[in-house]
Amino acid sequence: MKIKYVLLASSLMLSAASFAQKDELKALRKLYDKDDLSSDDISSYKANVNKLGSMSGLAEADQVYLNFYKGVLPLAELQAAMTKNPNDIQAMTKHLSPANINLMANSFNEVLEFEKKSGKEIYTKDIKEMIGGFKPMMLQYAYGLNQASKFKEASQVFAAVYNLDKSDPSNLYNASLLAVQVQDYDNALKYYEELKNINYTGEGTIYYAVNKASGQEEPFGSLADRKKAIGMGTHEKPRDEKIPSKRGEIYKNYASILLEKGRADEAKKAIAEARTLNPDDTDLILAEANLYYEAKDMVTYKKLINEVIAKKPNDPDLYFNLGVVSTNTGEIEEAKKYYEKAIAINPKYFNAYNNLGALCLSGDDKIVKEMNSLGMTPKESKRYDELKAKRQKMFSSAIPYFEKALELEPQNEGVKSILLNCYQVLEMDAKYKALKAKK
Repeated sequence: MKIKYVLLASSLMLSAASFAQKDELKALRKLYDKDDLSSDDISSYKANVNKLGSMSGLAEADQVYLNFYKGVLPLAELQAAMTKNPNDIQAMTKHLSPANINLMANSFNEVLEFEKKSGKEIYTKDIKEMIGGFKPMMLQYAYGLNQASKFKEASQVFAAVYNLDKSDPSNLYNASLLAVQVQDYDNALKYYEELKNINYTGEGTIYYAVNKASGQEEPFGSLADRKKAIGMGTHEKPRDEKIPSKRGEIYKNYASILLEKGRADEAKKAIAEARTLNPDDTDLILAEANLYYEAKDMVTYKKLINEVIAKKPNDPDLYFNLGVVSTNTGEIEEAKKYYEKAIAINPKYFNAYNNLGALCLSGDDKIVKEMNSLGMTPKESKRYDELKAKRQKMFSSAIPYFEKALELEPQNEGVKSILLNCYQVLEMDAKYKALKAKK
């Protein structure tokens, strides 16, 4: 009799807990359905989430939707804060932290998977709308962090946004580059692993057209968008720019990090596996060549470089990439030869002209630093004149390349700025004034 009583009491307790759980979920659903949440609503929302979270024995569906409400909370708080002040940057920083975006990502993905499995869509449409609505703000935040040189934080936000929406792996690629920049090698390796697993290449096309009102060249997200703008008469002079594969760079960076960590065998294995799957991918051969260069195996490095040239003897992009590799490995004269070869094949290769100009100016900062450190003794004055002459020679050799680059892309402000500096250094006043006068 006593045993039966205990069992009955236990079942009553469970039933009461179950009713409590349902009540909290109903309250959360009611608050979620409101268009705007007041401060009191937010407090009530948090209290219900915390109360449910402290309960044990939640059914699978209840746990999934509790996690969903937890994931929505940062967005609800952000929306409430920005309703009061649309320019509240601190609210964005607080509520769009990598931890909060990852919380959203995990809870949203859990609901999407659960509802797909159950065949009953309750929040699937809402989740897709929330991602579409808030993702641009998250990316704006990430780019803002990058511009503020907060590279580690920007990397974490980009990675979190990828977790939220894996249909756009370019965000994970951005995260990997920034992680490498701040030497966050553990996370960089994790990001590169994912990029390798999904076989990300980053290949594509950027569609440009000139805005008639501003005279500036602008990119479009798709060919259809550009056609629409040209059809409306707001833009003209369309131009396409191919985005080359980033696979070689990904494997190169991945292998370089492994090498940095003393895991040379793993680095070589990773490249070898990639090449087995893509034997004719010259980007991967270049990545392998770079790996052997870093390992100071110059025999294998040269062998691989020649293998690349043999595969694509008339490909200007290949020679341009070889120029970049040679620049990175400190072989400046070799780099110049490769860039010049790219130009010989394609005389309108803007990036090759631009990089050749930059090569001519390599080391200028050291020369300026030494010039500024010199005094007024006869010996130091003589050295100053030598350095000045050397610097003028460097700038004179760079000008033809930058002038050609500007001829190919007249609206490129970066090249224009460098050319103006060159003209100033060489006291070419007439050319400086003429270029400065151009819009």
